[in-house]
Amino acid sequence: MPNNLINETSPYLLQHANNPVDWYPWRPQALSLASREDKPILLSIGYAACHWCHVMEHESFENEAIAALMNEHFVCIKVDREERPDLDKIYQAAHQMLTQRPGGWPLTVAITPVGHAPFFAGTYFPPEARQGMPGFAELLVKISTHYRQHSGEMSGHEASFKRALAQLNPDPGASTTIDTNAAMDSAIEALQSQFDPVNGGFGSAPKFPHPTQLELLFRIAASDRPQHEISIAMANKTLRKMYQGGLFDQLAGGFYRYSVDREWRIPHFEKMLYDNAQLMSLYADGHCLTDSPFYRRAIASTAHWVMAEMQQPHGGFAATLDADSEGVEGKYYVWSETDLRAILNAAEYEIVEKFFALYGEPNFEGSWHFNVNEEEEESLRDKTELRDALSKLYIHREERVRPGLDDKILAAWNGMMIKGMARASLRLDMPELAVAAQKAVDFVHTHLWRDGRMLASWREQQADLNGYLDDYAFVAEGLLELLQVQWRSKDLIWLTEICDVIIEQFEDNENGGFFFTSHDHESLLYRPKSGPDDAIPSSNGAAASVLYRVGMLLGKPRYIEAAQNTVALFAADISRSPSVYASLFTAAMEISPASKTVIIRGSRDHVSEWARELGRHYLPGCWVYPVPDEAALPEAIDNKKALVGKTVGYICQGFECGAPVDSLQALEALLINPASA
Repeated sequence: MPNNLINETSPYLLQHANNPVDWYPWRPQALSLASREDKPILLSIGYAACHWCHVMEHESFENEAIAALMNEHFVCIKVDREERPDLDKIYQAAHQMLTQRPGGWPLTVAITPVGHAPFFAGTYFPPEARQGMPGFAELLVKISTHYRQHSGEMSGHEASFKRALAQLNPDPGASTTIDTNAAMDSAIEALQSQFDPVNGGFGSAPKFPHPTQLELLFRIAASDRPQHEISIAMANKTLRKMYQGGLFDQLAGGFYRYSVDREWRIPHFEKMLYDNAQLMSLYADGHCLTDSPFYRRAIASTAHWVMAEMQQPHGGFAATLDADSEGVEGKYYVWSETDLRAILNAAEYEIVEKFFALYGEPNFEGSWHFNVNEEEEESLRDKTELRDALSKLYIHREERVRPGLDDKILAAWNGMMIKGMARASLRLDMPELAVAAQKAVDFVHTHLWRDGRMLASWREQQADLNGYLDDYAFVAEGLLELLQVQWRSKDLIWLTEICDVIIEQFEDNENGGFFFTSHDHESLLYRPKSGPDDAIPSSNGAAASVLYRVGMLLGKPRYIEAAQNTVALFAADISRSPSVYASLFTAAMEISPASKTVIIRGSRDHVSEWARELGRHYLPGCWVYPVPDEAALPEAIDNKKALVGKTVGYICQGFECGAPVDSLQALEALLINPASA
């Protein structure tokens, strides 16, 4: 019999709708029930593509005996962390405090029925004790007993936990200035100490892409710091190894979530929209800086996968592809030797064997997961026989049972992919990517923007959940990036509306910075201000960057002030750990008198041509907007007129703009090497 999740739209919640557990979504009904019955809440947070979430469901949540214990002792609440990042941030932080180690998914937390303070936290638990982990059934009884024996102390526990969580937000009394050169030196030192010189990436297994830190390396590489060569070398090595290895889908394109080994050979097989969005931007920038062909190949292949599999007919981008198919992780992606020989002829098998080094024992549970053989890559990459063989394998793989698609549309993640598609379109002159980005913009505007506010999630014709800071900030970033490819005045109007809501609903007017939830959001245990980057960049960093850039474009001092106050609030944290606060550090470097806003005026074709040419260059802190003559514009832009019959560019620093430049070559010289122009 279905439980209380049956009417939800989240694919993750619906996966659990027929569990014997009496699950509730996080709604007032469930919270009131826990308070009324004085039962602790068992909070389980995960997401649809999560392999270990599936394992715990099959082992425990589908187990009648364990479900009976859960129903007897707890009010059980299931949360999709992609829909409720506010709850996930709070209880991941709580897990860190209670266990002194990072959390993950599934996240398992016992919280009080009033105040919702955590008193137990963990991640995956097996049904019975094994490998040093307690059994979930035994654990449930112990947690319930602990609550009954200590329920009178829980109000004091809640108050102390709130105080502890509040201390995670930045100290408004700390230093408000950043020594940029010292911070760059510190970032390089920290990243170099963690860098794997053989395989690229940072740290050991499991190994994650860390795109914000790689972006910071590109920024440093473009500076005049003495470490620019080591910066580009670390980023280039990492991005090449990720693309050649098993982290990248060598048949269809797109990156998996992370590698379980330090060599990038075997991934955790889910594909997340936000990872691929960030990596699209990053590989596009890498192409500008190095002109290495693998950057273009990675972008073209990933973009094809995104448009073919993640972009839905309505234009929005779906959230995730599952790690599992037919209940087995990676089954869709891996190959037995028998399969390969049955599909390919002898010559095709031989070239595939060489290209992917299919020698010795298979690398994943008796099957092969493809990694490019570096020694053979250059000689074989463009062989017709290899392309034919890979095409055959791709067609055959398409006939397999596919991993599950979580097709909900998240505003924040769509904003990130709009940015990635737009930047790649400009950098590599691939107009079809801008078209895909524009479709997503129109979908989000139509379906997730309601009565002047953003909703976080859409699925099956239903938009839901009050938008978070990252929904506004990342959609705004996407719009700004797309305006640099193709100008639409209605996108600028919407962008300013988004910026106004960020300031009105999220800004801390007293201390600076932005809360993750709006002023009219549901009251929760803790109201965080996201500073450090995690799998998703800091929304404070994104908001500060957006507000500064729009403020400079439109001459809005209020936006600029809010951006400056945000960086000032986090200045001490940035100075102490610049690579951890990479997005905010990037924003801090952008909020500079040296930053430039370039406005190109002329016919639509000519301004687009100039933007494409300038977009081939990596120019951090310089934003170029191709504004056609016929566009309806605010005064701050419209007063920069084209000359009769000519296309011109205006270079603006601060609120002052230079004389119009009527030659693309002259404008290019002024931006790339102003000292010699």
